[in-house]
Amino acid sequence: MKGYIHSIQSLGTVDGPGVRFVVFLQGCPLRCGCCHNPDTWEVNEGQQYSALELVEKAERFREYFGKEGGITLSGGEPLLQAAFAKEIFGECRQRGINTCLDTSGCLLDPEVKELLEDTDRVLLDIKYTDEDSYQRYVGCSWKEPLAFLEYLNEQKVPVTLRQVIIPGLNDTEKNIRELAKLVRKYPCIDKTELLPFRKMCEVKYDAMKLPFRFASYREPTKDEMEQLEFMLDAALDRENGCI
Repeated sequence: MKGYIHSIQSLGTVDGPGVRFVVFLQGCPLRCGCCHNPDTWEVNEGQQYSALELVEKAERFREYFGKEGGITLSGGEPLLQAAFAKEIFGECRQRGINTCLDTSGCLLDPEVKELLEDTDRVLLDIKYTDEDSYQRYVGCSWKEPLAFLEYLNEQKVPVTLRQVIIPGLNDTEKNIRELAKLVRKYPCIDKTELLPFRKMCEVKYDAMKLPFRFASYREPTKDEMEQLEFMLDAALDRENGCI
């Protein structure tokens, strides 16, 4: 089996624990307003690789992985090529390479469930915490990532919960409290990350002659991000009865 690959980053440091060999798979069913990679949307494009070719490439950088590093599959949406991703992670498991899946959690079918059997950690991008925002700005139902998270919790797959903060959309106390509720409800979530919305991707949209839907939204300041992180920590403490 061969899969469609958009690009490869040999020494990533923000795509899971430790230093990672990051493979960006081609194809995504969503059209998120804040998407950084519109060039990954179309399916059956990019360069074709076999699972073995990719894992052998990753092995060249194994000395940099340390105790926590390994390979991360990102995108695009890697769940669109779940059977291929399963082959990659299966090869990794045989070689003792840590595996991480960076996903929106928009799909959950038998092939995805098989992929999760060989997944050491999921980076789950929870974009918003309400149905209306998911329908308007993502293109799927809020129920889909929730069902995915429920399954991860049942299977005890460790999860890093991530959210890109977009001022004017999800930089609210209500949203932060909803995130805290998810962390409390699902013990599989052992880490949370709030990430600032960035507009450097706008040049890609211009080059592709695509409208950047979120061009009118500003980037959050460092102080705003720190305040939201403090708010999330405080909400988690209160819900755990610490304060």
